[in-house]
Amino acid sequence: MLFDTHVHLLDERFDGDREEVVAQLTGHGVGNVVEASSDLENSVCAAAFAREHDIVHAAVGIHPHSAGEWDGHTEEELRTLLQEPKVVAVGEIGLDYHYDFSPREKQKEVFEKQIRLALDVDMPIVVHSREATADTLEILKKYPGVRGELHCFSGSAETAVELVKMGFYIAFGGALTFKNARKTIEAARAVPTERLLVETDCPYMTPVPFRGKRNEPAYVRYAAEKLAEVKEVPVEEIVRVTEENAKRFFGLA
Repeated sequence: MLFDTHVHLLDERFDGDREEVVAQLTGHGVGNVVEASSDLENSVCAAAFAREHDIVHAAVGIHPHSAGEWDGHTEEELRTLLQEPKVVAVGEIGLDYHYDFSPREKQKEVFEKQIRLALDVDMPIVVHSREATADTLEILKKYPGVRGELHCFSGSAETAVELVKMGFYIAFGGALTFKNARKTIEAARAVPTERLLVETDCPYMTPVPFRGKRNEPAYVRYAAEKLAEVKEVPVEEIVRVTEENAKRFFGLA
């Protein structure tokens, strides 16, 4: 079964048919999804959403856009959520220098605090990095014991290889199917299959041939099919290995 490692089903774009989308996933060959969080309120909702659906798991954390919201109670609240059995990671966390919705120094501070939290509770991290590769790598190298994945990877093959050497997984989604995806394809080709994950990041990053429409977890198959093409292996092999990788990464094996 396909394992979509990064979804945002709590986004308002699913308000009209969220339960229907979840109910239909196994029919589309999707066996598991991970609901990624952006702030504390969203984290609480993601944990509750996971409790209500067998197929759904949750990652809780503070996105770099929301880093300015971090206060003395945030870590305590996240630590409590991380004790729940359906919560499988700290995320999504990291750096975003494209929008700079939070000051960069604050982003780095909150990123590091959440890495330390993940290490303390022995949980993996889901990393968002946009136009911040150098600082992301610099911070991650300070914490060699952390387990993590780079979600929606758009960096170079060289960066992907460096991350894999650090023990990280690399997740690819709809961007792999875009017409201008040469760099992303090169990165996917460079990542060993045992470190590959697939995701949709829905409702964002809709793959070809659905560009312009809402992305959905069922469309994770298009990322898997493109990876199979890049790796020159049957798509069934990519489905099998990425599911195994995801279950191992999230502690669900």
